[in-house]
Amino acid sequence: MSVKAIAINCSLKKSSGEPSSTDAMIALLREKFSNHDVEITEMLRIADYNVLPGVTSDEGDGDDWPELRTKILAHDILIFGGPIWMGQIGSIAKRVLERMDAFLGETDDKGRMPSSGKIAVTAIVGNEDGAHWSSAQLFQSLNDTGWTIPAAAACYWVGEAMGSIDFKDLDETPDKTDVTAATVAANAAHLARLLKNEPYPGTS
Repeated sequence: MSVKAIAINCSLKKSSGEPSSTDAMIALLREKFSNHDVEITEMLRIADYNVLPGVTSDEGDGDDWPELRTKILAHDILIFGGPIWMGQIGSIAKRVLERMDAFLGETDDKGRMPSSGKIAVTAIVGNEDGAHWSSAQLFQSLNDTGWTIPAAAACYWVGEAMGSIDFKDLDETPDKTDVTAATVAANAAHLARLLKNEPYPGTS
């Protein structure tokens, strides 16, 4: 059964051609997902777009979220990537979550949100503590807006507090991070196929 994934990078910086630690973590997951015949078809750097503040699916003139929303919902798996800032997920990631709040009012005739049956996992990087808290913030918000979170869905790396080494600067991927990425991909791919074959029934 064909399963496809999309990744979003919620870095605070626009694309510049410079290496990105979030991109590096997503690349690791791309490799692991390929082992389960899941292709990451696109990676969206959210800072490259004009995602307006708000909690609807279209905030009017100049809002790029409707286009991004369509792309994201056309996939079976969402890889939600981003950096830790001040011990928590960054502001761009929060903006995306706020826009997904609209899903609560966009249910079908069986009460299912647009994200029903779709899988979400995280890709978190940072040079300070906060990976568990960031994942908790993301998982609660994503689950509230209809996404399904598989077991062991958080792939992360954090460097030494106050340090200067980023994930993208490592000579090789730490064993624990590599194993975690493999687990995330295996569980997400498995659950995505189960839900495509047997969708949630809804409430009526």
